[in-house]
Amino acid sequence: MSPRNPKAAPAGRRPAKAFAIAAPREAVAGVFAALGDPTRLKLVAVLCAGGAFSIAQLTAGTDISRQGVTKHLQVLAEAGVVSDTRQGRERLYQLEPARIEDAKRTLDAIGKQWEAALGRLKAFVES
Repeated sequence: MSPRNPKAAPAGRRPAKAFAIAAPREAVAGVFAALGDPTRLKLVAVLCAGGAFSIAQLTAGTDISRQGVTKHLQVLAEAGVVSDTRQGRERLYQLEPARIEDAKRTLDAIGKQWEAALGRLKAFVES
């Protein structure tokens, strides 16, 4: 290990290849962070139904205030998970499927790495 960077590969060795992802890690990490809250996950589930929803529609039948939903939508928008358009006096929010697809591809890549690692471990143990 390097004295400057304890996680660096030893001299003469190349670091392990990082998993390949389609989107920058920071952007995908932001999506996962935004989806890490149960309320935001519920909002995304509603938005997955398709179409655009107002804050009034998104708060209907919940115990969350309009301000609370607005703050959660802001977090989702900052991560690129939702976008909004102004229609009259309201803002309508819709899902951005490309960001969800980026996260899905990242999870698929990680899953393939785990499967490969488990296959190597199984081969090692059985040999």
